[in-house]
Amino acid sequence: MKIDFQETTDDLAKRIDIHSRFGSKDIDAWMLDVLNLQPGIKILDVGCGSGKQCFSFFHHLNGNAEITGTDVSESLLADAREKNKAIDNAVDFRNLDFNQKFDLPSDHFDLISACFAIYYAQDIPFTLGEMHRVLKPGGRLFTTGPMPSNKQIFYDIIREATGKPIPPMPGSSRYASAIYYTMQDLFSNTEQHIFENPLTFESVEPFMVYTRASMSEDRRLWNSLFETHDEFETVMNQIESVAQKRLEADGSLVMTKVVGGFIATK
Repeated sequence: MKIDFQETTDDLAKRIDIHSRFGSKDIDAWMLDVLNLQPGIKILDVGCGSGKQCFSFFHHLNGNAEITGTDVSESLLADAREKNKAIDNAVDFRNLDFNQKFDLPSDHFDLISACFAIYYAQDIPFTLGEMHRVLKPGGRLFTTGPMPSNKQIFYDIIREATGKPIPPMPGSSRYASAIYYTMQDLFSNTEQHIFENPLTFESVEPFMVYTRASMSEDRRLWNSLFETHDEFETVMNQIESVAQKRLEADGSLVMTKVVGGFIATK
């Protein structure tokens, strides 16, 4: 399955900012609680983006871990490396395309994390197989991704505004099915944890910032709704109009992020 996706630094930063400002729960705290990390471990973060998860692990373990962050985007890695200077370049950031064989040793890592990334893999069994290969026996793979009920109001508003069906999203359409089932086949044990975080918008502006960032990060996913910049702006105006009407009727817009955390043990 070919999925042409590469998130930009700006779009990613906007979405993370919206999550932190308008959400009522901290997903990083939830991840750390679920994982119960021990000092001295070797961690590989696949699809690390600007390094957010790597730095969370580093600070939680007070630097007592060997952390490698990988991504296919050089612009995101450049941002991660710039931030890395503040901790004396403690994290090893590398370019890695998870659709290719990992240039990493077998049976090496205690933990692999792949947060909001794995569902963009072209060949899920191959990518998960490579993760399985580089984990130590007894090592764990931790992935996060959207469940089918994730941010329902976001899709409801787009559907109402455009009168068109929502195209299949790589995350919610693959994560809780194909990815989880493949993990069950490859690993000795797999468990599922659910994180729900309501984002409450009392004005339409932050909802539209999130919508623009989400829909522009890869316009190819949405090409049944728009293709040109002018068409994109028309759709944004339609969405804003529907969102404003809903906000006036309900007093706020509540968009609940529903995230699955899958832990698989080798």
